[in-house]
Amino acid sequence: MDAPHPAERPPPGSTVQREPHLRRIVLPVAALTLAVASLCAPAQESRLPDIGSSAGELLSPRQQEEYGAMMLAQLRHYDYLLEDPLIDSWLDTLGTRLAAHSDQPKQPFTFFMLRERQINAFATLGGYIGVNSGLILAADREDEVAGVLSHEIAHVTQQHVLRGAERAQRDQLPILLAMLGAIVAAQASDSNSSDDAAQAAMAGAMGLMQQRQINYTRANESEADRLGIQTLARSDYDPEAMADFFTIMQARSRSNGANYWGESPDWLMTHPVTITRITEAKDRAARIRRERGTSQVCVRDPDGPAQCEEESAPRPQFASDGAINPLLPPTLQANLGSAFGAGGTGRFEYARERLRVLSANTPSDAIREYERMGDAGKRTDAQRYGLAYAQLRANQPAAAAATLGTLLQKNPGDVWITLALAEAESKSGKAASADARFESLLRQTPRNRAVVLSYADVLAERGNAAAGRRAQEILRPLLGSSANDAQFQRVFARACDMADDPVRAGEAYAEAAYLNGRPEQALVQLNTLKRRSDLDYYARARIEARIAAITPTVLELKRQGIRDEDLRRQ
Repeated sequence: MDAPHPAERPPPGSTVQREPHLRRIVLPVAALTLAVASLCAPAQESRLPDIGSSAGELLSPRQQEEYGAMMLAQLRHYDYLLEDPLIDSWLDTLGTRLAAHSDQPKQPFTFFMLRERQINAFATLGGYIGVNSGLILAADREDEVAGVLSHEIAHVTQQHVLRGAERAQRDQLPILLAMLGAIVAAQASDSNSSDDAAQAAMAGAMGLMQQRQINYTRANESEADRLGIQTLARSDYDPEAMADFFTIMQARSRSNGANYWGESPDWLMTHPVTITRITEAKDRAARIRRERGTSQVCVRDPDGPAQCEEESAPRPQFASDGAINPLLPPTLQANLGSAFGAGGTGRFEYARERLRVLSANTPSDAIREYERMGDAGKRTDAQRYGLAYAQLRANQPAAAAATLGTLLQKNPGDVWITLALAEAESKSGKAASADARFESLLRQTPRNRAVVLSYADVLAERGNAAAGRRAQEILRPLLGSSANDAQFQRVFARACDMADDPVRAGEAYAEAAYLNGRPEQALVQLNTLKRRSDLDYYARARIEARIAAITPTVLELKRQGIRDEDLRRQ
């Protein structure tokens, strides 16, 4: 809204008396502002979650899921996502473990990694939770990452996004009415300052709305901290890890603004860290430990990870002494019980180093980063793995294979090391040795997504029909569960192309385009594919079903004036 032009001022020395008029204007404005504030003031910020909230009526669960999927597709379209099968597996394992022990274990979640090195994490509608690579690089141990994820999970389970939208919608009308009332009162006066008063009314209303949002955000953060720490404990992670990460963030914010991490971690913009918040998190963790009959002391080493020891007793099984959440279905309880043990996933350090390489601007930058870390003899196994993986991506497969071979002797059977070594051997021209490693892993875990995609990528680099057919064979068992897996669709499309299966390749390319935020391109590709004369009944039925599913999305985008930029240029 454009501000009204200021009224003409009286000439110097004028005898116009303005004070009574100002008093007449200011009093109604103040009264209306106080009335709105009293209507909108929160009762108590520490109140229990609003179990009867009507926030869910704004968007149905399906609409929330569609919003989250659309956001993910757009992030992928603009290349913000960091999609790697091993990292995806680690993050999903960690997130699923926490979600299963949250206060709403039936809530579906999708966890994804972004390549940005700013420290940040966020949750949005539909249970979609994103984590920046920089947050993983900043953490000393997996428990701290789990603390951030459990906090974001609480934002979802408590419907903070929806409740915030509902509150803004509810507050908008009374604040707008109060602002209009103040403007009318000001304009009705014959004061030369009536226009200034109208501007003040608008500014006051906007300020009030922003303050209401800040207050509500603080309440949400406190609630997410409290529930997140409970989730941490039930998931058998250190409940004090959340406070530990808050301390790391506070140290980052106090450091000079020209450091490697940027002026201020993005996470602090939406999750402000204060002494009070850290203290409250530590108090909650201590209370849980007292209830469990144990305590833990973590000593932070400036040159290495935190060293944590129990003061009195072995580490407790926080998840009800090892029990899985009773609200979960029996089959899921059994799976979780066998999959998760104390001490986390056991993959954090390797995941952090792999992310260090994948999030670097170039593989050469990653190599230089490891060189700056100091003496090579002091590197951990995970750091040596990271350097070898950087060398592999920098087209130095021989150097990578030498390091990875030594690491595999020290850690026999490690899937992450074995996969990297097989890739290095393939790039070094040792295809038979590489295939033997991949085939051995496939026999052990035939539906392991990371193994299948890594092997299929290596086969695709060979560019011949035989390799394409083998890639198709190992990918097909995952086809039914990979409808929303853009990385799988890309790899499968390439394998089908090599195997001279153009129909399946066309379908997969269209799915990849759709999942990359290009529904109009996907529709064009499917319509072109539908015109082929060699389609069998089943292929035609699949294609027509996808056209019917995608068309409403494309029509809605066109109605809003949104067109695919590449198609527009054609």
